[in-house]
Amino acid sequence: MAKILFLVASLLIFSNIFVAYSAFPPSLIVDIAKILLDNYCSPEKMVGMQQAIDAASTNTEILSIPDPETMANVLTAGVQSTINDPRLKITHEPEYSPVVAPQMPPLPPEQLIAVLQSSIKLDILDGNIGYLRIDHILAEDVAEKIGALLLELVWNKILPTTALIFDMRHTSSGDITGIPYIVSYFTDAEPLIHIDSVYDRPSNTTKELWSMSTLLGERYGSDKPIVILTSRNTNGIAEDVAYCLQHLKRATVVGEKTAGGSVKIDKIRVADTDFYITVPTAKSVNPITGATWEVKGVTPDVEVNAEDALATAIKILNIRAQVPAIIEGAANLITEKYAFEAAGDEVAEKLKVLLATGAYNRVNSKAELETKLSADLKSLSGDKGLKTTSNIPALPPMNYTPEMFIELIKVSFHTDVFENNIGYLRFDMFGDFEEVKAIAQIIVEHVWNKVVNTDAMIIDLRNNVGGPTTAISGFCSYFFDADTKILLDKLHDRPSGTTKELWTLPELTGTRYGTKKSLIILTSGATAGAAEEFVYIMKRRGRAMIVGEPTSGSSHPAETFRVGDSDVFLAVPTVHSDNTAGPAWEGTGVTPHIPVAAEAALGTAKAIFNKHFGGQK
Repeated sequence: MAKILFLVASLLIFSNIFVAYSAFPPSLIVDIAKILLDNYCSPEKMVGMQQAIDAASTNTEILSIPDPETMANVLTAGVQSTINDPRLKITHEPEYSPVVAPQMPPLPPEQLIAVLQSSIKLDILDGNIGYLRIDHILAEDVAEKIGALLLELVWNKILPTTALIFDMRHTSSGDITGIPYIVSYFTDAEPLIHIDSVYDRPSNTTKELWSMSTLLGERYGSDKPIVILTSRNTNGIAEDVAYCLQHLKRATVVGEKTAGGSVKIDKIRVADTDFYITVPTAKSVNPITGATWEVKGVTPDVEVNAEDALATAIKILNIRAQVPAIIEGAANLITEKYAFEAAGDEVAEKLKVLLATGAYNRVNSKAELETKLSADLKSLSGDKGLKTTSNIPALPPMNYTPEMFIELIKVSFHTDVFENNIGYLRFDMFGDFEEVKAIAQIIVEHVWNKVVNTDAMIIDLRNNVGGPTTAISGFCSYFFDADTKILLDKLHDRPSGTTKELWTLPELTGTRYGTKKSLIILTSGATAGAAEEFVYIMKRRGRAMIVGEPTSGSSHPAETFRVGDSDVFLAVPTVHSDNTAGPAWEGTGVTPHIPVAAEAALGTAKAIFNKHFGGQK
C-alpha cells in the first residue's frame, strides 16, 4: 500500500515543479489509478490502490505540466517504476481511434485459396521433413470455417512427413482460442491436457485451456519430432503456443528469445480526456511451470540467430533421424563385444527401453547424443570404460634417437632413494610391451638400476591412469624369482571367446628385485586400468602391501568400434580378469591394506619402512 500511495502522491508533488502551460484536473491521476485497479492483470500488485485513490481524491491542486506529452511521460515513468511492469504506458493521443479487427468477408473458393496460400507457407524438405510457416494464429471459429480448405491445401500435405519445422519467426499476432487448436494437433486425443490458464482481470475470471478430444482431420501425433523456430519478432499468442509445446516436451524451440509480449493488451481512454493507458488486462500462467512467458519471452532450447534457425533445425532433425539406428547399433555391439556377457545383455536391453520410452527424443546434436549415451551406459553398467569415444588414428611411429629416448624416459619416470635405503619409483602410465621391449635396456640403465639395489621399494601409482596391459607380465616378473613360474591372471576375451594366461617371464632385461625384499604400492582414486591390474595381481599374490585410496574401478583397455554406418564410435571393454574365485577389480577397484588419503600415502609408506629398517640398526 505504501508503494501505491507513494505513486499517487509523488506524481502530484512532482508535477508542481513545471511552469503551467496546460492545466489538468487532479482527477486525472485518480482516473488512471481506477483503470489500473479494475483492469490490470495482476491485482495482487494493486494492494492499497483504493486507499491511494481515496487520499488523492481530496486533493484540489491543479497539475501544472508544460505539455500533455510530458505529462504522459511523467505518469508512465511513475506507473512503470511503482508497479514494475514495462507494458504499462500512458499516452496523449487526440487523434486516436480504436482499431477494429477486420472481419473476413465471405470469399469465393478461388479467392479463399489465394488468401491461404499467401498467408501460410509450406514445403517438404529433404529427408521428408515438413516445413510450415504461419504468420498469424487463427481463431478457432475461423479455422473451423475454412477447415476443409486448410486440410486440403496445408495439413494433409504435412501429415505424411516424418518430422516438422514450425516457423513462427514472423508470427506476431493471433487469437487466444487458436492455442488449444494448434497444440491439440501435436498431442494425443486422450488424456486431455491442461495447457494454459488465462486470467482476465475486467471479468475477474480464469479460463483454462485444454487440449481438444476431437479435431477436423488427423493429428500429427505425439511421436514425430517438431522444431519451432522463433525470433525476437515472435510475439503474443505465438509465444504462448511455443511455450506450451516446449514445456509439454513436445517441441524443441530453436532461434532467438521471443519478444516477451502479452496474451492481451488493451488501450483504455482515461475519462473524457485525450489520454490513454495501455494495460495488460489478462495474463497467462502455464500449469506445468507455474510461470509465464509474458514480458520475459520464451528462451529457446537451442539459441541461434533467427537467420540460422532453419539450418540448425534441419541439422537437429537429421541427427534425431539417426538416433534409433545408433542406439540399436550400440546395444548390439555391447551384446556381442562387452567383456561381461550377462551384464552386457542387461545393459543392451535397458538401453533399448530408454530409446522406446523417448529418452533420446530431444537430442539436439551429435555431441549431445554422445554425451547422453555415455552417461546412460555408465549409469546402466557402472563401467567407466563403456562409453562413446572419438576415432582418432594412432600416431605414426616416431624415429627417436637414443638421446631422445633417454630424455623421454627421464621425464616419464621419477626415482629416488630415501632414508634407510628405501627405493622410490613413480610412473604415470604403462607402455605397450613391444614398445617397451625395444627400449628396455635404456629403461634399465637410466631408471631401474637406480632403485634395484635398495632394501625395500615404494612404487607410486597414485597418478597412473593405465595404458596397455601387454607389459604387465614383464613388470610383475621383476618382483618374483626366476626359478618359479607363477600364474598371475587369466584374461578372458569376449569377442574371440578365448582366455589368455599371464605368467611370469623366465628371462628379463636387467636384474630382478626378487620376492624377498619388501614392496609397498601407493594408490589413489585416479589409479586406473593397467595400473589396477598390476595392483590386483601383486595384492592377490601377497607380493606387496597396498597403501592409499581404493583404485578407480575402471576396466581393461577398451576397443573402439564404429556404431553401424554412423560417425559415432563406442569404446567397449572386451577383456576381463579371472573372476572364478570372486569379483576382480573391474567396477569395484582394489581396496588397499592400509587406507589413507592419497596425499598421505607416501608419508605413511615411509613411516612403515623407517620403523622396520630403523629398528634393525
